[in-house]
Amino acid sequence: MNLLVTGAAGFIGSAYVRALLAADAPDAPRITVLDKLTYAGTLTNLPVGHPRLGFVRGDIADAGLVDKLMADADQVVHFAAESHVDRSIDAAGEFVRTNVVGTQTLLDAALRHGVGPFVHISTDEVYGSIESGSWPETHPLAPNSPYSASKASADLLALAHHRTHGLDVRVTRCSNNYGPHQFPEKVVPLFVTNLLDGLRVPLYGDGRNVRDWLHVDDHCRGIELVRAKGRPGEVYNIGGGTELSNRDLTGLLLQACGAGWDRVDHVPDRKGHDLRYSVDWSKARDELGYRPRRDFTTALAETIAWYRDHRAWWQPLKQRGAR
Repeated sequence: MNLLVTGAAGFIGSAYVRALLAADAPDAPRITVLDKLTYAGTLTNLPVGHPRLGFVRGDIADAGLVDKLMADADQVVHFAAESHVDRSIDAAGEFVRTNVVGTQTLLDAALRHGVGPFVHISTDEVYGSIESGSWPETHPLAPNSPYSASKASADLLALAHHRTHGLDVRVTRCSNNYGPHQFPEKVVPLFVTNLLDGLRVPLYGDGRNVRDWLHVDDHCRGIELVRAKGRPGEVYNIGGGTELSNRDLTGLLLQACGAGWDRVDHVPDRKGHDLRYSVDWSKARDELGYRPRRDFTTALAETIAWYRDHRAWWQPLKQRGAR
């Protein structure tokens, strides 16, 4: 079986590919990665040279290239996206081009070539903000940032291809991921690498914003369950079960890095900053047997240790991605 994985030189996609390549079963898929290698993607995330891995550098909005690759694919897992909220606030155009037009290009090619399942990786941010309780998959979408609006648009396009054309589309919506190989503009690696370098860290507003934290390994396990056992046309939330305010997370990272609150800059809040995210992942649990396995305290400590031990990985990326 030939599996096309988009955006797999990035954080979550590369973790997914590494997990599939490590499981060397007789029916293990051959994987083709399509990645543009933007500032957030690097081939150092992938075991280049593995006999079941092929890599193509290219844009998911390149219709000719996508059509050529889709002709040889049996299934698709689509990670490729612009994903940093702050960048989307500054300039939304690239988010629309990649997340909306790029997804549409992939869907059209998958339809032409009869490819499926097509697993579209989305985010809990499409739901907006929730004061209490947790979102089920049926909750109306109410995105508040250009990033989440572009992802919501892609979700709707993907589901429309199922409802209109019968394409086997399956959508996942995850909570905040953390773990090794995450580009150091996101909060956990940004704070850890800054603190390791003796620098300060920026905390938005009063730090009351709450997120549910999901280790990337648990997320990838959930995605694979959706690919293997999910139902066409369905959405599956994938959560981690650990809700923390940004202030509480900052305290944990400071303590782990031997730093105090004097290293924190309280900066003006992000525009349109969602107060709280929380997904109800009981559907994935009941239908697919999904449960997060990683203990947050242990996994966060392991993540911090990974960045401490892999300075040669993140230092060049941090310089390349500086805005």
